[in-house]
Amino acid sequence: MKENRYNNLSGEKLEEAVLREKELGTPDLEIGKKYGVTYRYIEKVVTKNKGINVSEIKNRKKIKSLFPKNFSLETSSVWSFKQRGDWATHNGTYRGNYSPYIPRNIILRYSKPGETVLDCFCGGGTTAIEAKLLGRKCLACDINEQAIALAEENLNFEINTLPFPDNEIKEFFEPELRVGDARDLSWLDSNSIDLICTHPPYANIIQYTDNKEGDLSLLDVEEFLQEIAEVAAENFRVLKPGRQCAVLIGDMRRKKHVIPLAFKLINVYLAAGFRLRELIIKRQHNCKTTGFWYESSIKNNFLLLAHEYLPVFEKPEKSQAGKTLKVKEEAPGLAIGREKLESTIKINQLETTTVWLFPKDKKEELTDKNIIKRYSFGSNFKIVKIERSDKKSNGIKLRAREDLELVWVKSPVLNLDDGKGVNPQDYLERLQSLSYEIQSGVRSGGYLAIETRDLRRGEQLIPMAKLIVDLLQDEAWWLKEIIVVAEADGQKTFQPAIKQEFLDIVHNYILVYEKK
Repeated sequence: MKENRYNNLSGEKLEEAVLREKELGTPDLEIGKKYGVTYRYIEKVVTKNKGINVSEIKNRKKIKSLFPKNFSLETSSVWSFKQRGDWATHNGTYRGNYSPYIPRNIILRYSKPGETVLDCFCGGGTTAIEAKLLGRKCLACDINEQAIALAEENLNFEINTLPFPDNEIKEFFEPELRVGDARDLSWLDSNSIDLICTHPPYANIIQYTDNKEGDLSLLDVEEFLQEIAEVAAENFRVLKPGRQCAVLIGDMRRKKHVIPLAFKLINVYLAAGFRLRELIIKRQHNCKTTGFWYESSIKNNFLLLAHEYLPVFEKPEKSQAGKTLKVKEEAPGLAIGREKLESTIKINQLETTTVWLFPKDKKEELTDKNIIKRYSFGSNFKIVKIERSDKKSNGIKLRAREDLELVWVKSPVLNLDDGKGVNPQDYLERLQSLSYEIQSGVRSGGYLAIETRDLRRGEQLIPMAKLIVDLLQDEAWWLKEIIVVAEADGQKTFQPAIKQEFLDIVHNYILVYEKK
């Protein structure tokens, strides 16, 4: 076997070689193979030498358009953008920056021309660019001065008379950028911001600086959440009452199990005084589902993380502050019953990501098949349902020696009239009781899968999946997967940006727990 002469490089010479390859535009995969280095090493070299974590080292692109073609405002709880968006100066150079379709939708839905938008994790300036294009004032900060320099470069373009969605010309404003810590917004007055739209780092998944003090991307989960609590408190202080704060965040995986970072962040913001208005699922399109990744997913029994969360929080009006959500005490009782699976549908390949999109008429059947075949090999399982009933039920108890591979809990009661009339607390108590009752009947390494969905009560969203995750922190169960199930996209037709008050909830969750 011929020896790779580049593997002998080390230290400064190796760093110089990697940087030369980056400047030539060599893909990271090729650099890794050529020099025997990891993706994380390449990131560290770039960050160390350039002061910012960027994917490409190249000159600024030429602007072809200042607005997206065929844009339509999102109207449901699942957002999917197959193309990242490259109008104006938008690009994917800055590691981990979000699609400009996200701030465009948020800004158009929750603000008016001339109002002020805040982004306290500015990065490459995606939110600021959209605010500029849409006639909003923007204040943005980032702890990394190199990120601010990049954002300033990206914002260096002129707007003449760009029409808004209503074809009316509005006034345009240059964003104000500064180097600053998201945990300290003392430069802003209380109740001065109309909208917050931001994308914090995901703990230490991507490190954005070379060990800069105060960089939240360097922290582990618990430290990250402690610091995010300060960010949430400042967000709450500066936001005007009755206005919104949107935060894009994703989950993490450690030791083949999911860390529900997004749900933990939601808890932090709720503790700061916010209420939850929407919980949007942002689908990712860069997950491989064939070849190596398919085989690896089946062999090691894990799903590729293919979605992020976009919770939209709202600062209550002063008259609503301190009020808690009330549920109906006279809701019908819930019963737990068994179901026998009778289906002949065949699956050639199992789903390998955390987003499952099925045709409407096959959605339930394909969901059943994927859960049962992946987590019980198609045998030794039981299906139970939580349904509405006027009769009290004591639940379902399994024999101690059943040694089941899987208990699959479905919640058709939540689909009836969008869960209206269901007491969420009663539902949660049923699930908690069931998780205790089945422990003795599920073998070690077996699974508990729970189907659920979010509910809306007035202007607030009840995040049922998050509440279940908060509840089932039992020593007997590990949270293995959080799966999103929705109907497959049809051919999207572009419509004028018509705002409805709330988004349609079109997705369910499946929480998969593994018996310790």
